[in-house]
Amino acid sequence: MELTRPDGSPLRVLVVDDEINIAELISMALRYEGFEVSMAHTGAKAVSNARTFGPDAVVLDMMLPDFDGLEVLRRMRTTDPDVPVVFLTARDSVEDRIAGLTAGGDDYVTKPFSLEELVARLRGLMRRTGARRAESDSVLTVGDLELDEDSHEVRRAGDEVMLTATEFELLRFLMRNPKRVLSKAQILDRVWNYDFGGQANVVELYISYLRKKIDAGREPMIHTMRGAGYVLKPVS
Repeated sequence: MELTRPDGSPLRVLVVDDEINIAELISMALRYEGFEVSMAHTGAKAVSNARTFGPDAVVLDMMLPDFDGLEVLRRMRTTDPDVPVVFLTARDSVEDRIAGLTAGGDDYVTKPFSLEELVARLRGLMRRTGARRAESDSVLTVGDLELDEDSHEVRRAGDEVMLTATEFELLRFLMRNPKRVLSKAQILDRVWNYDFGGQANVVELYISYLRKKIDAGREPMIHTMRGAGYVLKPVS
């Protein structure tokens, strides 16, 4: 099951790296894993974002253009003394590692790193710092459609449906909001986590993919509400 905040909302991660491509890559990986993400590319912005965003964990580059990660951490900890931090560094010296952990960092990942390793480290940290597991059952059910959030298995009327990662996220969002009309903007924001610059046709495209897999040869569950969006309804 996913880790969540006490109110059931996604855990928040602040990603701090002055290399924009790296920050965006990490952010996309974390969003795909279900986290809510904020980015910062300077130490000052990181401290500011930490205050307004209230992260549950921070991925923090050691080397930033204005002041280093240790100073960022020191300032963050004045307002949130317990927030877990994973340091990123291009240097793998014992001195750096000791400095980061002595300053209150919880873990340390050396560049280049694998995104899978970073996500695993973050999850482990947040479990150790008391983030709550979702209490809800991992299986979503709407009519004869079932989606298992743990195993990522989807079945309709008992038949397995093979979905890509994006199709799965889109279906999960629809199934979490059955009988509710969801606009293209809402779907873009939740499934892709950022604005496609008005390119809402990506939503239409993936809805068509889903229909071919979910509704093909069966009574349709995914409906288009003209001018409003899409809705998933159980077959009556």
